[in-house]
Amino acid sequence: MADLTLTTFDWVPEMPRGFVRDLRVRWALEEAALPYRVAGVPFDDRGPAHFAHQPFGQVPWLTDGDLSIFESGAILLHLGVRSAKLMPTDPRGRSEATEWVFAALNSVEMASLPWAMSKFMGHPTDTPAWKFVDDFLKLRLKHLEPALAGREWLAGSFSVADILMSDVLRVVGQFDGLADSPACRAYVARATARPAFIKAHADQMAHFAAADRARGA
Repeated sequence: MADLTLTTFDWVPEMPRGFVRDLRVRWALEEAALPYRVAGVPFDDRGPAHFAHQPFGQVPWLTDGDLSIFESGAILLHLGVRSAKLMPTDPRGRSEATEWVFAALNSVEMASLPWAMSKFMGHPTDTPAWKFVDDFLKLRLKHLEPALAGREWLAGSFSVADILMSDVLRVVGQFDGLADSPACRAYVARATARPAFIKAHADQMAHFAAADRARGA
């Protein structure tokens, strides 16, 4: 089995800790019990070597032997091929999980991210721009709510689709955006109670805490 190396930032400011997207990959690797190591790249000085792996200067990326894969969704789909713990093995289940992977990243996150960023930035909530962003998210949650109310996990068994969808929704929940979506809240609670998430989250927080100590913070 080829060595797996997950690359993330060596340090980030306080706010995004616990939400940096290497968490999604850590979580998947822990669920699948795949051995891996973590490498760091500078947050403050993103050079050509970084952009060679991630053309937008973001994280994470995963190296698997001579493959270098960027974008958390692509990485999780790759790991789904590596482990039946992350993707159903039957064609129908695999298709359903793949559908929900793209739904999490395209249909839901495209609504949730502007909303969460506006909340984080403290933008006023009495403007037409905010109403558009807020209504867009509420519409997505309205349609997601019955889908989650009728199932424990999106594709039957727990899969990479659940890692992505619950992580997207977790950010909304951080700003109380799931108050009127009980099925979404319960789904996030189920997902984040899994031991693999708890370990992945703790490991990410420990990684950045060690960086603080190294910086003398």
